[in-house]
Amino acid sequence: MDTPSQKHPQGLWVLFFTEMWERFSYYGMRALLVLYLTSTIVNGGFAYAENHALEIYGIFTGLVYLTPIIGGILADRLMGQRKAIIIGGIIMALGQAALAYSEYVVSSGISLAPDALQELREYWLFIGLGLLIVGNGFFKPNISTMVGRLYADGDPRKDSAFTIFYMGINLGAFLAPLLAGWLGESVGWAWGFGSVSVGMVLGTIWFWLQQEKLGTIGFGPKRTFQTDTAKLNGRDWLHILAWALGIIAFIYLFVKTWWTIPEEATTWIIRIVAIVSITAIAYIIIKNTTGKTEWSRIGAILVFCFFNIFFWSGFEQAGGTFNLFARDFTDRMIGSFEVKASWFQSVNAIMIVGLAPVFSMLWVWLGRRNPNTPVKFGLGLALLSLGFVVMYAADSRATGSNLVSPMWLVMVYLLHTMGELCLSPIGLSMISKLSPPKITSLMMGLWFASTALANYLAGALRGILENYLPDMNLFLFLVISSGSAALLLFLISPWLKKMMRGID
Repeated sequence: MDTPSQKHPQGLWVLFFTEMWERFSYYGMRALLVLYLTSTIVNGGFAYAENHALEIYGIFTGLVYLTPIIGGILADRLMGQRKAIIIGGIIMALGQAALAYSEYVVSSGISLAPDALQELREYWLFIGLGLLIVGNGFFKPNISTMVGRLYADGDPRKDSAFTIFYMGINLGAFLAPLLAGWLGESVGWAWGFGSVSVGMVLGTIWFWLQQEKLGTIGFGPKRTFQTDTAKLNGRDWLHILAWALGIIAFIYLFVKTWWTIPEEATTWIIRIVAIVSITAIAYIIIKNTTGKTEWSRIGAILVFCFFNIFFWSGFEQAGGTFNLFARDFTDRMIGSFEVKASWFQSVNAIMIVGLAPVFSMLWVWLGRRNPNTPVKFGLGLALLSLGFVVMYAADSRATGSNLVSPMWLVMVYLLHTMGELCLSPIGLSMISKLSPPKITSLMMGLWFASTALANYLAGALRGILENYLPDMNLFLFLVISSGSAALLLFLISPWLKKMMRGID
């Protein structure tokens, strides 16, 4: 039995269940999105082409990794984590509700021409996705920050706390596709999105009701305290309401305006923003980096970011092409019972829960033979490539009339999960160790930016290949690209280790 000094604070369980419900919300939507976009809706709605749906998925998941940079800065310097989490929860719940409404307006029998119905569907779809992108930016970085702030520096319980918290993430990710997937595919897409909206509401209410167990952490920088516990007051709730209404208005006006801008103009807007952002990042890095050691470590970070793109652009096929493969080419019948295509999205989460302790013990058991960071990255990419070998073999055998065993997909998820455990847990830790002190947050943002680009490529890659390499199979391309990246990383690992200047 734990002694009092070994027990975790009650606040950890507040954050555990809040994050569990948020991940339930996100992964439920993720499991449904591409299937919904490519489905034929009754009463005049029509499906997106698969490549178009995958591109929407890629843009959405990419932006989800960029907005936390802004949300983290706003919380640290202005509003504090508590208000940011509640703002994010409210906005994401409304985003899921908007996705549900995007299907409801089409299937409810409203009397509009097919084109008008589709326009109305798209309007609410993009409002919903926009709210989810911004809401996630407020929520995602700040709840993780609060976990760390429950413990003093050097507290040996901190690593254990993040492990427990990570289990909450994967519990939500496991349960969501099972419930939301069943509702979306069997009852109606609006029911699926509606269920994850309810999940986000439950998580936000839980956080609000249990907030006193968090002590005094998570408030803005100017807040002072007279007691050991504190909760949001009336003024805080006015700020939350103002932010929420402002964000809703911004997303509404942005979506409404964006549709009126010519496509060529939007392309130039995106290019200008990208050039300005890259220039600003380069200037800040140059200004705040001194000495050969810091510059060497900055170089190592940029190399890791480059290889990070290869890994996640492959791994994130899970919510896109793997989802479509499960629906169209996998034998999902067990007797008379049909396994829903979206349920395969739960496989990675349950494997993470089962394999994470195994990998943790493996690294300890290896001791001095434990691979260094570059080699672990290479192992992650090699396992990713091996997973796509299996996926290519399954894709070569499958046709509309010749469905393949679901064990092909399960094997792919197993290999990719093992790759994730070699690469993902050390990524953020490595960035925090290698970054110059003055720009740690910026370099963390750069890491998220590489993940964002990877997520976009995950959705757009099939369309890109069809335009430029029409005879190339997507999964074979990913075998080659991720395998080549793994081989290159193994070859340069001694040089990269030297660039890290004693950090591993």
